[in-house]
Order: sequence, then structure tokens, then C-alpha cells
Amino acid sequence: MLVAYNLPWRDCGSYSAGGASSPADYESFINGIVGGVAQRKVVVIVEPDALSELSCLPASEQQSYYQLMHYAVQELGADANASVYVDAGNPGWQSAAVEAAGINQVLAGTNAAGFAVNVSNFYSTAADISYGTAISQLTGGEHFVIDTSRNGGSVASGLWCNPAGAALGQPPTTATGNPLVDADLWIKAPGESDGTCNGGPSAGAFWLSYALQLITNPA
Repeated sequence: MLVAYNLPWRDCGSYSAGGASSPADYESFINGIVGGVAQRKVVVIVEPDALSELSCLPASEQQSYYQLMHYAVQELGADANASVYVDAGNPGWQSAAVEAAGINQVLAGTNAAGFAVNVSNFYSTAADISYGTAISQLTGGEHFVIDTSRNGGSVASGLWCNPAGAALGQPPTTATGNPLVDADLWIKAPGESDGTCNGGPSAGAFWLSYALQLITNPA
């Protein structure tokens, strides 16, 4: 499983700011992934948060995001061995209608497998299924995957940055019991910090004490 996370103007300058230096640089990044995968069987999650945070960008950059994500999904999904899912946020962020509109634009004419929900977040699997099903109904029945890496505990709605109470969720499986849910996946590596909040190190850095909390907190 791979996560393509390198759009220009990434994370609106927040904890995970950075990304490609230009649209052309981003396309080169995607081409590199395609060449590296080289027909191997792979799942790719495309650009966590990008569709959900579009409103922070000016109109020209929003259009670039749509074009670049479409390029990523089209190129990655051209490989029959690749299952490509574009990120669709989580139940506490944008409405299903808003996410569906973006997904329809990004996935049009591609061989994508669908979309992903709850990436790097803490919403319960039941809430994610309800949200994903609502999006699916607005996208022609697209399937989805759920990030269950940290949704097994008890986290207050809306908290997303190294919150207390989080725990490991359902281990990765394709046996979801739901025809729309292709898999439960650990997309966010448990133990990686969300950013320098609540005592954490920089975004993406491994944080041992938080990893241990995920293991020991009640599921």
C-alpha cells in the first residue's frame, strides 16, 4: 500500500506543509511512482485531505488540484494491478455532497477503484460506513476503503491532532462484510505524529509514547 501525498501547496501551510514545487514537478512525482510500481500489485491512496481543504486555496490553485489529482488517478489506475482510491476526508469535515462532487470530477474517465475515508482520523467504523455510503450513492456506487489504524478508541468528535483516547482499530482486512467497503486498512502508520500539537514531534515522525498509548488504550 502506498500513499501519494505531494501536491503543491500541501496542507494549506499547516503541520504537513510542503509538497511538489510546481504542477510539472508533481506530474513527475506521479510518473516516478508508476515506474516504480511497474505492474506490481498495489493499493494507492491519492492525496489525503486535498479535496476536503480546497477552500483554503485560490480558484486557480483549486483547479490545479482537480487536474493534478485526475492525472494521478488516471496514470496510476492505468495499471490493471493497481487499486487506486482518492481521499474523501471524514464524517466530521465536509458533507458527503461536497466530497462527492470533487470525487466525480477527479475520477471521471479513470480506472479508479473508488475513494478512501477517515485517513489519519479517528471516527468509528460505523460512522465511516454511513459517511462513505452517502458519498457512494452520489458517485454512481463507487466503492471505498476505511482507515481503521487509530479509530478503535474514544476520541471526541473534531479532534484530529494527536488526541488522547485513541487506540488501534480493526486490523487490515478485505473481509468487511459490506459490499461497498473493499477493505479496512491502516493507511496512517500507527505511532506517526500528526504534528507539533499535544506534545508531539513534527508531522510524520514516529512517536513511541503515542504508539504505546494506541496499543494499550481500550479499543
